[in-house]
Amino acid sequence: MAIDRTTLSIDFAALRTLRVVFDQASFSKAAEQLGLNQSTVSYTMDRLREAFQDPLFVRQGSGIAPTDRCIEIVERTGRLLDDYEALVAPPKFDPTTAKDTITLSCNYYEQCVIFPSLVPKLRLISPHLIVEVTPATHQGMEHLRRGRTDLLIGPYEVDNDSFYLRPLLTDHYVCVMDRKNPLASKALTIETYLNASHAVVTYGGTWQSPYLVELDRRSLVLNHKFSVPSLSDLVNVLPGTDLISTIPNHMAMHLGPDLCITPCPILAKFQLGLVWTSRTQHSAAHRWLRQMIIDACKTKPAPARAH
Repeated sequence: MAIDRTTLSIDFAALRTLRVVFDQASFSKAAEQLGLNQSTVSYTMDRLREAFQDPLFVRQGSGIAPTDRCIEIVERTGRLLDDYEALVAPPKFDPTTAKDTITLSCNYYEQCVIFPSLVPKLRLISPHLIVEVTPATHQGMEHLRRGRTDLLIGPYEVDNDSFYLRPLLTDHYVCVMDRKNPLASKALTIETYLNASHAVVTYGGTWQSPYLVELDRRSLVLNHKFSVPSLSDLVNVLPGTDLISTIPNHMAMHLGPDLCITPCPILAKFQLGLVWTSRTQHSAAHRWLRQMIIDACKTKPAPARAH
């Protein structure tokens, strides 16, 4: 079957423009990111529509949404673009002079556990490198997939060959509460733990902490009295109250001396991982930063002890 000349005229620049429009879900934002005017982006989209015989994007409310054909094109040409960009990327990276900008997505826990070891070394070795940190919340994987972030740190699992995952550390759960809480001087049993008044960190999405998953598996129910979206909120919730909270052990020491840390009778672990895509897999700058993050996890401060 002969291929139409219009289709053969599509180049890497046009496919890259398509991917950026797809990632940004906006012609104007794509034009800004690419350093082009919006009419150039619109012209490129018209060429692609003609070549692929598909509208590619349709109006949805005040924005645009990709067609099924557009999603297929972006996914199937993604590897091709990544391989080409890796081929033309500078083969060497000098962190002492690099002025790259890399976006890292993570939440409060990851910042507290990793940044104290990571950031001072980054500033010392690569003072001109720009690292932009964005909150992952519950949309971290989606932002990574759409190219809105370059690296993602969190308790994620990967089941797609477009993503890469490097385990960083394993953590378990402890209980934290006000030092004057009557439970602070006792070893928590399953019964006293379930009956205590709990402040639960929800992380703002549908993701469930592994200790909650373990409770569900055992058909056990917490006495849930308070919810907060972030671990950082607990310093304003637990002091002076009867509430207790179940949080990662590596995080507990960052909540300050006013709170008591005790073992949790529900045993559950989770793995923190570093996730990236094929888009940055071969980038020398990204390889260097990924290794810096891995090394920082090996030299992180000692986790909290029960007391």
